[in-house]
Amino acid sequence: MYYNKEGYTLYYEKYGQGESKILILPGWGDTRKTFDYLINWLKEDFTVYIIDYPGFGNSPFPNHDLTIYDYTNIIRNFMTDNNIINPIIIAHSFGGRIATLLTGYYKEKIDKLILIDIASIKRKKSIKAWLKEKTYKLLKLIKKILPKKLKETYHQKLIKIFGSKDYKALPKEMLTTFRNVVSEDLRYYLSYIENETLLIWGEKDLDTPIKDAKLIQKKIKNSALIIYPNATHYSYLEYPILTYNIIEKFLLEKN
Repeated sequence: MYYNKEGYTLYYEKYGQGESKILILPGWGDTRKTFDYLINWLKEDFTVYIIDYPGFGNSPFPNHDLTIYDYTNIIRNFMTDNNIINPIIIAHSFGGRIATLLTGYYKEKIDKLILIDIASIKRKKSIKAWLKEKTYKLLKLIKKILPKKLKETYHQKLIKIFGSKDYKALPKEMLTTFRNVVSEDLRYYLSYIENETLLIWGEKDLDTPIKDAKLIQKKIKNSALIIYPNATHYSYLEYPILTYNIIEKFLLEKN
């Protein structure tokens, strides 16, 4: 199904007919498909919504750059127009940025939060990362003096050498949006989250390391942290049955 508002087209799917509603916010670059197994279980007791963000899956990217606040307001409008009141939020990675703003900044009415390996903390760069960034910026200056026909080829080579995996995978029109998103540090808003929150984390997550999880747990007063041994950034896919059982127990405490 498609949802249109203010120039955005958002693809989403809806499952189940339960009274309580769940909204799933996937990670950056992921789509509804990465949560198929969890949806198949949850739809028996809940109404489940899952979306493709603009630029991913079946949702087209608009003709302008976006910020994390834009993404969040798209979700806010989607919730309002689809009468998704007081939902349970399940968020992974980038989806955690949206969940953080929904609850800690905009104070949307949300029931419980389940945050899986979320990306809300902007970490300090290591010396290696700092040197890599400086080198890239210096080499990028050379582009200005190159002949026009060589500029784009040179730029693409720099991206291939210095760009992250997520950055390289994006189409050109989404690169500024990606930079906008990852440059935001949302830790300030975590302390304003009042919802009962379950944190699920992979012990060996390199994208959002375990120290982020421990910091987030300290900042969200009403939260609990579960760490999966040897799991990575996709802990919920590496421990699917355990994840469902934990989520079910967490939700049935009230539902």
